Amino acid sequence: MNGTIGFDAPAPTGTINFGLGQPSADLLPLELIRQASEAYFREATPSELNYGDLPGDARFLDSLAGYLSDGYGVTTDAGALFVTGGCSQALDLVSTVFAEPGDTIFVEEPSYFLAFQIFRDHGLNTVPIPVDDDGLDLEHLQRELGKHQPAFIYTIPAYQNPGGQTLSAERRRKLVELSQQRDFLIVADEVYHLLSYRGEPPPALGTMIESDTVISLGSFSKILAPGLRLGWIHTSDGLRQRLLAGGFVNAGGSINHYTSHIVRLVIDLGLLEKHVISLRRSLSSRVNAMDTALQEYFSGIAQWSRPDGGYFFWLKFSDNVDLTPLKKKAVALETGFQPGALFSSRGSLHNCLRLSFAHYDEEDIVKGIARLRALFDPAEEIGDG
Repeated sequence: MNGTIGFDAPAPTGTINFGLGQPSADLLPLELIRQASEAYFREATPSELNYGDLPGDARFLDSLAGYLSDGYGVTTDAGALFVTGGCSQALDLVSTVFAEPGDTIFVEEPSYFLAFQIFRDHGLNTVPIPVDDDGLDLEHLQRELGKHQPAFIYTIPAYQNPGGQTLSAERRRKLVELSQQRDFLIVADEVYHLLSYRGEPPPALGTMIESDTVISLGSFSKILAPGLRLGWIHTSDGLRQRLLAGGFVNAGGSINHYTSHIVRLVIDLGLLEKHVISLRRSLSSRVNAMDTALQEYFSGIAQWSRPDGGYFFWLKFSDNVDLTPLKKKAVALETGFQPGALFSSRGSLHNCLRLSFAHYDEEDIVKGIARLRALFDPAEEIGDG
């Protein structure tokens, strides 16, 4: 894979491309960011445009710690947080600091496909660990630990991308125990943890940093706006100190220092809490719309589970189906999806696909699913519902 495999380009007018794993324009809070920016500049000082403290601005970290304490239901210490330029930058930094070229890491099967490119850039060897309805298959993980010594395991424990599964509380506890017993790190991509629509996920792995083996990655891309390029690492003091000792951090100062000032005001003014409540409501409605449309058009030819949070539906078809060639054909039907093989570190899962419900409203979701159904049965006349 090369530099062209990233996010799909914005869809042409009239196209409903469920391959776009990003929020729609109406979910991006421009007025909220404007309000916070104006509040910041009323009191800003020139020194705040300097490099900043390496872990991040202390006021921002305090505000973030308070927000996470409320969201996780467990007190979060500001001294356990480290500012990043979003989850992808954090994952790249973690791969630099905690692994070396040639090291083995474990990844979920399936998993976030763009993470694979980061791992390849660092010369890391990936070993897939399957997931089921309760997340990582820990029995399979233990068998692989008998063959390999991983530097870390990369997991998306809540509302997984692409499968939508959530790692159970019991498996979270056992995974942390294994990491301590077998001396490997857990890199937990927890960007969807706060986007729950039915119930709440088990406690975030970021609440288990006392193990000294957990590195939790968070981001404002999913709960505020991707263009902010702001996120955080939540980890133990020892692992945090290793991040702070890196050349990139020491040479550049606080990562995305300016944006953190704005987001601090978003939190302090209570705007983030209100926005996430509204966001959950909107996305929950879109989940319902997609699930209902899938039941109408795909019952009997695909299997899926309604996600309780996150961004995605994961559909599985018969083993003899190869969906990859259909991605290009979907363009003619003014729709789109991401083929399952993208999310496999071994290029398998050809009979699966991922659909995002985040980029379109309920009406367009129903229309798009109807178009997608025509892709699998071109002879059948299926309208836009």
